[in-house]
Order: sequence, then C-alpha cells, then structure tokens
Amino acid sequence: MSLAIIFSRALMGIDSPLVTVETHLSNGLPGFSIVGLPEAAVRESKDRVRSALL
Repeated sequence: MSLAIIFSRALMGIDSPLVTVETHLSNGLPGFSIVGLPEAAVRESKDRVRSALL
C-alpha cells in the first residue's frame, strides 16, 4: 500500500488553478474513482483518464 500526492495546474482560460492529485495503490482488482466533480463531468473525465492510462 502506498499513497502519493502531487500538485499540478489546470488550464482554465488565462488562469491556472492549483490541482492536488492523490493516489492510493493497493492489491486487488484494478479500478479508479474521481471525486470532487459533478456526475456528468466525472463520467467524461473517467473515460479520458482511462484512455490516457491504457
């Protein structure tokens, strides 16, 4: 089990708000979840992240 926290920036027009990304790795079935966004945005983001990782 391990926890990693990284800090990044998001691109929103001319602003770049700080984004904190936290990951927790453990044994078991592969999967991931995204929290902090409205439901429709989460579904779209999940598909994009899954495509980027594969």
